[in-house]
Amino acid sequence: MSEPLDTRPVPPPQDDFTADERTLLARHFTNVDDHVAGLVDLPEVVKGALFARYSRSRKSIRRLFVDEFADLLAVDDHDTPADTPGGDAVGTTKAEGLYQRVFSEYGDDSVAQLGGAHVAIEEISNLLTKQVEWGRLAAYLEQSTRYIAYDHQVDGRWRYHRDADVMAGPHARAYVDALDTIFATYAASIPTVLEWVRSTWPQDESTSDFVYRNATKAKALDLLRGLLPAATTSNVGMFASGQSYELLLLRLQASELAEARHVGTRMLAELRHLVPSFLTRVDRPDRGVVWSDYLATTRDDVRTLADRHVPRGEPMDAADEVTLVDWSPRDPVEAEQALVTAILHPHADRSEQAIAQVVARMDTDERAAVVAAFVGERRNRRHKPGRALERIWYRFDVLGDYGGFRDLQRHRMLTIEWQDLTTRHGHETPPELVDAGVADAYAAAMERSAELYERLLPDHPVQAQYAVCFGYRIRYSMQVNARAAMQMLELRSTPQGHPAYRRIVQSMHRLIAEQAGHRVVADAMVHVDHGAAELERLASEKAAEARRIAR
Repeated sequence: MSEPLDTRPVPPPQDDFTADERTLLARHFTNVDDHVAGLVDLPEVVKGALFARYSRSRKSIRRLFVDEFADLLAVDDHDTPADTPGGDAVGTTKAEGLYQRVFSEYGDDSVAQLGGAHVAIEEISNLLTKQVEWGRLAAYLEQSTRYIAYDHQVDGRWRYHRDADVMAGPHARAYVDALDTIFATYAASIPTVLEWVRSTWPQDESTSDFVYRNATKAKALDLLRGLLPAATTSNVGMFASGQSYELLLLRLQASELAEARHVGTRMLAELRHLVPSFLTRVDRPDRGVVWSDYLATTRDDVRTLADRHVPRGEPMDAADEVTLVDWSPRDPVEAEQALVTAILHPHADRSEQAIAQVVARMDTDERAAVVAAFVGERRNRRHKPGRALERIWYRFDVLGDYGGFRDLQRHRMLTIEWQDLTTRHGHETPPELVDAGVADAYAAAMERSAELYERLLPDHPVQAQYAVCFGYRIRYSMQVNARAAMQMLELRSTPQGHPAYRRIVQSMHRLIAEQAGHRVVADAMVHVDHGAAELERLASEKAAEARRIAR
């Protein structure tokens, strides 16, 4: 007679810990006896090493910690306090030794993905923020020009970067005079534009003073942000793994901007207080230095060839603001079939080729039914279909203002490349500034930006970008799959978005439907908003206030 089946769920770990061990575990784990637990008060290097060892051990995470890591908790006199945040943190010296052992046994890259750090980078130019935010595998929050007015001075100086090479050269006075004048124009225009906004959209009884002030201020700052030059400084907060920081620092070391190289050096010094072992290669001549040299050399070599074959200084080619350059599949029916095949694949037991043959025999209504089931009822834009949409992609060439580019660049699921900033693509003056009576001052400031750019260009071709105001156009290329496009187009077309990038993503959506003919994809993007917006932040501020009241 067979034994009865044991149908009980797998019990939590039943490790036989002593009372002292349980006390120790309670300090470094969010619980002592459940299947899911978080690690607390441990240096990042120890977390990474613990998980690396965990991947090749039969032991539970807590048993492994007690057996092989707990002896590191004896902090000796040679430890560095900066590397041991938290209560009973692990000794630096012994943790470093442990990391080196795990490093040699498991490989540094995998371990460096398991520890991270928060870093604040303050008063860096907007030109540099785009280099910092280039990496996909990190989280960034940047000071907003919509909520922060750059209308005050710090120690008698406007908030913009002063490049050391420019300041040491013959254009220093022209640089400071031009940017001081532009900032003064921006600051002086804010009260005038704010008054015009409030007279154009008066407060109604349903809008609180707080909401009205925030919404109208955001509108005024949005209208004037085109005046801010790329030299404008900002604060960036970021969180990343040790590996992501390493790649960022290698790029900064290779940068043409002295500001980038300086900030990279400072970041490396501070990160070595937080995740020192993850960054041992960055400044080693045989590892990180030659890596950065490779990045710099290939960039310079390609630039030389680009100057030879596509020389700069020739008349700019005219182009639409958004051009759909390429897409795949090109045929709308093939695109629909590829999408339906991808949708069905996870739910079938046949090869993709066999499923594709079935889909090829479907009629239009049958394919539409599959897509409709896949998309479902999307009650808000956060309800997104699965990865089948990634089978389809689009590449756009965009000529839009730098302010809008700064927002679109932060979408890390797309492939984006951009050209150097220049004033030669021209700019537009927001029509609202004409009505507000500051268009002439705006135009004069933009002209001053162009004059400074042309003056710097022969002697400082890279630093000349600092002089370019946000309102000038920049050319960039975006390649994006349909799923990432859904997220970006729906988010950036919301009424509270800035008109500069709303117009761009609305055009992208129309081109997907009309030029590519992928209407089934465009129709799935039900939350793309093609409506006009006037006081963009009003509804959003009201919603935020309602949430505050509810709390």
